[in-house]
Amino acid sequence: MLTVKTIENNREFVVSRLKVKGFDAANIVDEIIADEVIRRKKQIELETLFAEQNRVAKEAGIRIGVLKKEGKHEESEIVKHNAAEESAKFKTRSSELETEIVQLEKQLYEKLVLLPNLPHETVPEGKSAENNVVVKQSGRVAKLDPKQPHWELAVKYGLIDFEAGNKLTGAGFPVYTGKGAKLQRALISMFLDHNTEEGYLEVQPPLMINADSGFGTGQLPDKEGQMYHVVGDDFYLIPTAEVPITNLYRNVIVPENELPVKLTAYTPCFRREAGSYGKDVRGLNRLHQFDKVEIVQITKPELSYDALDTMVAHVESLVRKLELPYRILRLCGGDMSFHSALTYDFEVYSAAQERWLEVSSVSNFESFQTNRLKLRYKTQQKKTELLHTLNGSSLALPRIVAALLENNQTGNGIVIPKTLVPYTGFDIIS
Repeated sequence: MLTVKTIENNREFVVSRLKVKGFDAANIVDEIIADEVIRRKKQIELETLFAEQNRVAKEAGIRIGVLKKEGKHEESEIVKHNAAEESAKFKTRSSELETEIVQLEKQLYEKLVLLPNLPHETVPEGKSAENNVVVKQSGRVAKLDPKQPHWELAVKYGLIDFEAGNKLTGAGFPVYTGKGAKLQRALISMFLDHNTEEGYLEVQPPLMINADSGFGTGQLPDKEGQMYHVVGDDFYLIPTAEVPITNLYRNVIVPENELPVKLTAYTPCFRREAGSYGKDVRGLNRLHQFDKVEIVQITKPELSYDALDTMVAHVESLVRKLELPYRILRLCGGDMSFHSALTYDFEVYSAAQERWLEVSSVSNFESFQTNRLKLRYKTQQKKTELLHTLNGSSLALPRIVAALLENNQTGNGIVIPKTLVPYTGFDIIS
């Protein structure tokens, strides 16, 4: 959530940067500034009123004491009565002001949560994925002949039972079997091991969150239509491990010597993905439940873009270890999430489908989440400041598995990348 201070001090900049995300913010920004001017005036009036109330009460007390010493009890009672009447007037007006301020703060809050995060200055303009910028591409794209898509290979080698998933739940909930299940477990273990070697603390969070957690990381009220809602308990199934592990630090002041915070977690993820259709949903391309390993960093503002670079490099190292052709894209404003300031997507090439598949997003949210989370630290000057949060997929499994199956198919079976063999216990699926 943007701060009122940021909006007031940088009105033109805020409006122009939000246009990069396709958000016309001029009217709501002006309303926020106008509401804040009124709120501040009323706050000053309230503070002045309290000061005046204290002054009048103090003077009355002194006057009453003097009159009592002089034996003028009737006059002291009159002063006391007048002071009580004056105090009642002060209390009535101060109560009115407090109510008005609370209402203004509510109005400000309701408008602030509608504004997305400001995109970083390097974010290109654009309305869709077609306008994303490829910043790096690496690896050899395999030319297969013949070639089978992963959904056919999965059935051929008994790795995934899509029909059983349809029977148990519905489309988008596959059942992994045999070496397919072992491949899932192997990838999760490999990703977690490499993450912890890089200094990330492994945690195992709940798979359901409350609304406060969803708000804290920006999924609510923006993405409630994509989240599974447990109505009876008002819980939400997590769309990514980022949500619960970042919320571990909600309403926390982190000691400076504990920064940066680096966390990793494996969880199933749940997304409704309404409106998906055609080849984009075939096989593992788009699921409602899928496995993902996540990394999160919480760091000082001045270090967050260095942290983003290290996270991008780390995710890149994982993709390279799997020997998959990949490319890294800087997302344009129109393709970014509501709460991101800068996002890099990783895509791997699917040789049988002859298309690029997204397997990771690595983002810096700057202070957008921490303002919602009230996640801060104390500087050496004892000043409390908001931290920055970042997260990245390292990695999402479904499309990684799809690319591994398709790119490594041979006449004898599917060859497992060397780095993964210690985790699978086999070097070929045949």
